[in-house]
Amino acid sequence: MAEPFVWPVRIYWEDTDAGGVVYHAQYLAFMERARSEWLRGQGLHQDRMRLEADTVFVVRAMDIDFRAPARLDDQLEVSVRLLECRGASLLLAQRIERSGALLVEAKVKIAALAASTFRPRPIPTELKRLLENA
Repeated sequence: MAEPFVWPVRIYWEDTDAGGVVYHAQYLAFMERARSEWLRGQGLHQDRMRLEADTVFVVRAMDIDFRAPARLDDQLEVSVRLLECRGASLLLAQRIERSGALLVEAKVKIAALAASTFRPRPIPTELKRLLENA
């Protein structure tokens, strides 16, 4: 299996609650940014996909396990690994770690939609090829 894509994240005050602990919903934002950067790294710019291929990706489901908290000023690594690329969906594994310690783990189901209708659609052949080679 290929090495995961890793995106660094620093924890700022705005990411935390009054106790300096990362608010749980922020982890979703960190994972979203990592997925966007992973796509960009494959040459898949989301705005171009929307305009040129009439395709957007949306989160359909997520199974998430919060194991340990991150805190103010922590430096985290948010990873993305493609597990499956189907006709109209992706299954991704994501992890958030601090110095190798696992904080959050998630499986993310992504659906392909036509940008013009927001109806499910097959992933265009060229996009699928790029994803499968990721």
